[in-house]
Amino acid sequence: MNNASEQVNMHSSVALDKFFYDNKIVKWFAYATIFWGLVGMLMGLLAAFQLVFPVLNFSTAETSFGRVRPVHTNAVIFAFVGNGIFMGVYYSLQRLVKARMFSDLLSKLHFWGWQLIIVLAAVTLLLGYTSGKEYAELEWPIDILITLIWVVFGINMFGTIIKRRERHLYVAVWFYIATFITVAMLHVVNSWEIPFSALKSYSWYAGVQDALVQWWYGHNAVAFFLTTPYLGLMYYFLPKAANRPVYSYRLSIIHFWALIFIYIWAGPHHLLYTALPDWAQSLGTVFSVMLIAPSWGGMLNGLLTLRGAWDKVREDVVLKFLVVAVTAYGMATFEGPMLSLKNVNAISHFTDWTIAHVHVGALGWNGFLTFGVLYWLIPRIFRTSLYSQKWANWHFWIGTLGIVFYAVPMYWAGFMQSLAWKEFTPSGQLKYQFMETVEQMKPFFLMRGIGGSLYLLGAILMTVNLVKTIRKGVALNDEAAEAAPLAKVYVEHGKTHWHRWIERRPIQMLVASLVVVAIGGLIEIVPTFMIKSNVPTISSVKPYTPLELQGRDIFVREGCYTCHSQMVRPFRSEVARYGEYSKAGEFIYDHPFQWGSKRTGPDLARIGGKYPDSWHFNHMYEPTSMSPGSIMPNYPWLMENTIDTAITPAKIRAMQTLGVPYPEGYDQIANADLFKQADKITASLAKDKIEVKNNKEIVALIAYLQRVGTDIKLEQKTAGK
Repeated sequence: MNNASEQVNMHSSVALDKFFYDNKIVKWFAYATIFWGLVGMLMGLLAAFQLVFPVLNFSTAETSFGRVRPVHTNAVIFAFVGNGIFMGVYYSLQRLVKARMFSDLLSKLHFWGWQLIIVLAAVTLLLGYTSGKEYAELEWPIDILITLIWVVFGINMFGTIIKRRERHLYVAVWFYIATFITVAMLHVVNSWEIPFSALKSYSWYAGVQDALVQWWYGHNAVAFFLTTPYLGLMYYFLPKAANRPVYSYRLSIIHFWALIFIYIWAGPHHLLYTALPDWAQSLGTVFSVMLIAPSWGGMLNGLLTLRGAWDKVREDVVLKFLVVAVTAYGMATFEGPMLSLKNVNAISHFTDWTIAHVHVGALGWNGFLTFGVLYWLIPRIFRTSLYSQKWANWHFWIGTLGIVFYAVPMYWAGFMQSLAWKEFTPSGQLKYQFMETVEQMKPFFLMRGIGGSLYLLGAILMTVNLVKTIRKGVALNDEAAEAAPLAKVYVEHGKTHWHRWIERRPIQMLVASLVVVAIGGLIEIVPTFMIKSNVPTISSVKPYTPLELQGRDIFVREGCYTCHSQMVRPFRSEVARYGEYSKAGEFIYDHPFQWGSKRTGPDLARIGGKYPDSWHFNHMYEPTSMSPGSIMPNYPWLMENTIDTAITPAKIRAMQTLGVPYPEGYDQIANADLFKQADKITASLAKDKIEVKNNKEIVALIAYLQRVGTDIKLEQKTAGK
């Protein structure tokens, strides 16, 4: 008897297991995806229009742009996309491995724990509790909660895989495994911090090292939270919706392993022309360019799956969303490597070009794929047809138009910004003041807001459509299924592929994925800690005074890094506009670093000593009084809030733990020094007829701003002597 006959006879003699898929947890995550999607988009719309109409900041701390913007990014990434990931994974994983989720209790803990994280994130960010690191702003108690809930998800996922009835793991499951282990690694490493109060901490890393770790995390949060799990969803839902097999199994293997290996190296391309060592910048560039191949391999595998089914695409709204999503993925993953080329990055970085690039991925890839999955899932879970195909098609076209209206103005704005920043007059002077370039951006910011409004309108139309679909159906919370139990003895039949070996071994695949993604991170990050020449010291750079430290924490709290950079790059235009280019040794006491990634306002790396104290006071109270046409919010609460001097000793002790050389016992006398410096600033303000008490937050912020960039000036003076 041949192997094929043995296989058939073996399965025919085995009774099928009867079990139920858990659709209830999928339904919950679908509801959360829709709700948080609307919230995240609404916050993004508010932030967009705040840049056109500053009055929308409402002159209150909780609604200012610097706090709203992190709420928007976290809501869209971790609430909308995060719940969308779990919705898709919980639905597809059960069917791919032919088993109910490992534990209903863990599923519920995962769901409610994740929603708790989202609520805590929104509340704390609006209250100003932030680590000051993009896409990783949440403070240490929430970081710990994220870790615990992520472990719950991992146990539930791997428990399900272990008890599977399908021996081979389908390609989507490979991406789910890589997502779990890599996100865990990224989160734990980047969130290493030292708490100094119940809700505040300092990053364990400083300056150049902090920047490298942050963008190793930041870029790969895009890679392994916004990309790899969605590729898994693409590999499941696109073939399902098209009713066709994946185009190429071999291409999916190459796509998976090449992508997770190469992606992890690309983080330094966010730091080109900065104080990061050149070798790290070059590594980031090389691997970013290489990334085109696996990324486009995945895109082509998705689109070619639809070969012969394009007539269906024209008729099926789900496929319309999925096709545009995969196309947007291809566009974004071509543009990303291009932006990592130094000559292109010199134009794009700090401009709205980057904003356009990010939102092609977010709105097109993540948003449209999520919408397509929702339109596919909800009718099946509720055993009914979609309430209105016409509305779904309207959503598709409104959403597509919204993406165009969002992205095109931002691309144009980015080109204009870069050209204006760099242009000189024939006599060798900068042609434009920074505020002139801000004025030029307002029409483009308005068009961006209109595009976002259209996109949100489409999402609202989808919500109404899905609610009506749910109301006319009945939820199938436990879906009956049957499958043969996993055979204890597996008999291969026919020609098999070498990759099948690891597909049958989920733990080995987990370990292999971890090794593959850890290599790049170790090679890039470890040398900056082990080799001192990577971060040379500057003798004139001293620790912040207690008042300056308090002021820096206020700067971080208000999200000033969302609009201002503190990194002068070695370009003629930047040196002429801001001053001496930034050096690695300047930032050795910066926990966290504040280099920024967008210049809606001018760079602040050399702001210290540029203006008198009264200028800063008036600028924070009413920005347009000092900078006519400014779109910066007012900060009147800084004149009312009192510095929390009770926490000064804890801050000093935390910094000492991190290696900042404050004298032994300095925490006990720090506040005395704080008030001595504050008195000097209040006296300076009094000369300009500004009366303010020495314990107000504005005094601390002025102290910090007057310090920024001055250490390097001291070094130059010493060298001149």
